[in-house]
Amino acid sequence: MSLKINDYNFQGKRALIRVDFNVPLNDKFEVTDATRITAAIPTIKAILDKGGSVVLMSHLGRPKNGPEDKYSLSHIKSEIEKHLGTEVLFGGDCIGKKATDISKNLQPGQVLLLENLRFYKEETAGDAEFASKLAQHGDCYVNDAFGTAHRAHASTAVIADNFPNNKMFGLLVEKEIVSVDKVLNSDLKPLTAIVGGAKVSSKITIIEQLLNKVDHLIIGGGMAYTFVKAQGGEVGNSLVEVDFIDTALKIFKIAEAKGVKIHIPSDTVIADQFSNDSETKVCDISKIPSGWMGLDIGPNSEKDFSQVILDSQLILWNGPMGVFEMSNFQSGTVAIANAVAKATMAGAFSLVGGGDSVAAVNKFNLADQVSHVSTGGGAMLEYLEGIDLPGIAAIRK
Repeated sequence: MSLKINDYNFQGKRALIRVDFNVPLNDKFEVTDATRITAAIPTIKAILDKGGSVVLMSHLGRPKNGPEDKYSLSHIKSEIEKHLGTEVLFGGDCIGKKATDISKNLQPGQVLLLENLRFYKEETAGDAEFASKLAQHGDCYVNDAFGTAHRAHASTAVIADNFPNNKMFGLLVEKEIVSVDKVLNSDLKPLTAIVGGAKVSSKITIIEQLLNKVDHLIIGGGMAYTFVKAQGGEVGNSLVEVDFIDTALKIFKIAEAKGVKIHIPSDTVIADQFSNDSETKVCDISKIPSGWMGLDIGPNSEKDFSQVILDSQLILWNGPMGVFEMSNFQSGTVAIANAVAKATMAGAFSLVGGGDSVAAVNKFNLADQVSHVSTGGGAMLEYLEGIDLPGIAAIRK
């Protein structure tokens, strides 16, 4: 069993924390969404409050060939200081004498930010020597970067070998694991999974895994039209993955054998072109006229899906119901978001994960009305699929 932050003695120790500060910047290098920074603040403060010092390491973007100024973590130093309420030192590099000298001399209460880990190709290669150089910055290792836990990188997995008795999850990763485990292992019923997004192909593994757990599976978004087509419906110019029609039929059969109720939209908002300015109307989802495409679920589907959600005790939501970025096709996603929030208020446990779902609850100001919003879309899905995530396994072993 791994150590826990709340039980560890940080007095006089340097905690090397892998955070996920891969945040969006505008053309002035200002942080436009600080969610990932604020998510790590409780872990940092907990360690400082216990008399430790903190060394932060992260990647930012995808630099190609070594250091690039636009990917320098120096741009986000002031944003971290703003949310942390204390000065943050900058290492100028993530390895090397200068950065190591600063970290060696850190005093309790001080915070050091290292430069972008991906300025070195050894990071993504999972290089052991690079990991041991990073390890010199800390007396203990804390992984609080759930968003990168599915990568076997030097700073997320390999580095843990340098801290066999002094490694632990941060408070954020702890919460992520508890939340996903609650969905996977709880006896609460009914459990409803809402899966949306554009393509069946990107969600097939998660759907197959969920069929072993859920009582209800709601399918929306672009992927719904492949399921409708599989049942013989007319879907016009809607998005359909022809290669996955047989897969959709297989999912119906597995669900029936396992007693899982699959909910496909009954109606849809259709448009004559992929544009917010297009002509729209509502029709039966299996009778979409030629030349028209479905871009959102319709009002009857909103009502039916919302009722299933309100009757649930456990809810997992991954993927929007329509092209919610366009105002004319966001009604379905708003309805689902509101239903999840309402069910949560009534006592259900709700987990929202995956980039577009997170963007939706943030856009509609409902993030604080669900039980947990996952910071790691890809990592959360792989964990739900039963994949052993390298960043998690490295702490547990």
